[in-house]
Amino acid sequence: MINPANNANMNEDMRVSLFALSVVFLAPILSAQRPGAPPAPYAVPNPAYVTIPLEIKVDRPAAEVWKRVGKYCDIGEWLQIPCTIVSGDGGVGTVRSVGGEVLVGETQLSYIYTQRVRTDQPYNLYHGTIEARPLTPTTSKLLYTWFTTTRCWPTIPHAKKIRRRGPQCSRGHCRI
Repeated sequence: MINPANNANMNEDMRVSLFALSVVFLAPILSAQRPGAPPAPYAVPNPAYVTIPLEIKVDRPAAEVWKRVGKYCDIGEWLQIPCTIVSGDGGVGTVRSVGGEVLVGETQLSYIYTQRVRTDQPYNLYHGTIEARPLTPTTSKLLYTWFTTTRCWPTIPHAKKIRRRGPQCSRGHCRI
């Protein structure tokens, strides 16, 4: 039987621990801002962004699709380019050779990556998300979404053309 007094102490301990963690993580951020000083200007004051969502329906359950495409270097097979793990174990924080991309988030059926900043190029906020989304118990949808600044694309119409045509599935790239 749970003792209510112990439960109250545990809740109080959790609150104190959460507060302490908040102070530890927020202190560097808050101390970097001087009271009354305006924030530093943005490197790109008026950015324009583009999101390019691509999707394809697949006649397989999402978990089966993810087994085929969900490892961080599986992209090398679809794009028919070499992909190796540069550092990490395949989880969050792993860097792959394709674009110097870093895995920054993952769920059971998706992952999100970004590209490392290069000294010879302006920062572009490039991110990609790959997700296997269940539609029915036997079908799913594979979604691949790119997000970046418009300066990474020659023109916005170019990005719209990619969005309209959808994924290019040739030479077995989309075969699941």
